[in-house]
Amino acid sequence: MSSPSLQKLFERLFETGNSLLAKMAGEWQLHTNRRTILTLIFGGVITAIAYITLIQAPDDFPINTLVTIPAGATLSEVADSFVEMGVVQSAFAFTLVMRVSGHERDVHAGDYIFRQPESVFTVANVVALGHYGLEPTRIRIVEGTTTKEMATVFGNHLQRFDKARFLSEAQPYEGFLFPDTYFFLPNATDELVLTTLRQNFDEHIRLISQEIIAFGRPLKDVVIMASLLEREARIMNDRRKIAGVLWNRLDIGMRLQVDAAFLYTLGKGTFALTVKDLKSDDPYNTYVNKGLPPGAIGSPSMDSLLAAVTPAKHNYFFYLADRNNVTYYAKTYKEHLENKRKYID
Repeated sequence: MSSPSLQKLFERLFETGNSLLAKMAGEWQLHTNRRTILTLIFGGVITAIAYITLIQAPDDFPINTLVTIPAGATLSEVADSFVEMGVVQSAFAFTLVMRVSGHERDVHAGDYIFRQPESVFTVANVVALGHYGLEPTRIRIVEGTTTKEMATVFGNHLQRFDKARFLSEAQPYEGFLFPDTYFFLPNATDELVLTTLRQNFDEHIRLISQEIIAFGRPLKDVVIMASLLEREARIMNDRRKIAGVLWNRLDIGMRLQVDAAFLYTLGKGTFALTVKDLKSDDPYNTYVNKGLPPGAIGSPSMDSLLAAVTPAKHNYFFYLADRNNVTYYAKTYKEHLENKRKYID
């Protein structure tokens, strides 16, 4: 066979070989890609399952709810309780993270609060470092608030607060729980709240103790009067004038006839009272009963307490307020009726 023919034969054989090798390489690469893709998919599925079932926060994660670790609780007990409370999905995962991170013995007891759902890694870190997440809650108790109303306000903000127990313990101190802005941690109890309100009242009373002593009437009477003034007027000048009217009445044995007292028992203001209400045997009915009501009708402000012991000196025995809260005073019942005709009727 001639040289050119051999060359062509070798060239044809070489081309055929290259074609077969390329085909074989393509087939191998195709199968390799498939295996890689399948491996990646399988690994992704396993990872997703592990994240969803072990790491991710549960659907019922307790946001803004106190989570308590009792003193002396073991890691295993904490893990089980966290699963029950919906803090973590898996007790095993939580325990494993704590152990692997070297915090097996660093379980800090106490109350925790989470502002958003957290993974098992974050929960473990929080518990290991004792980052409780408790921040003071601002609670405003306005002037004139009753103990019943306080129970509702504090109960709506504090998770450890027992409304019924607070009301039972606080009612004897009606008027002696100072209205103010308070800052309590979310785990504050009703006992702590009551103690704090009482101490705050005592601290404020000390500021006007000399005025109270000079006035010469029992503190209970002063507080009851102040609670009436809190409801009867808004500005200091009127409160002092009304205090003068009411103390004048008490000095001569005249009934107080204060409409605001009905707010405490009936929840009715001046313009909602009926003749039947005014004749009721309610102990807070100052139209029927002489003297001060049996107790305060709310928590008075410092202005009202001060007005009660620094009443304006005058000879008025009557007063009334129109629907715009403007108060008119009279020395006689005849003048009072004239004011009523002019400003109310």
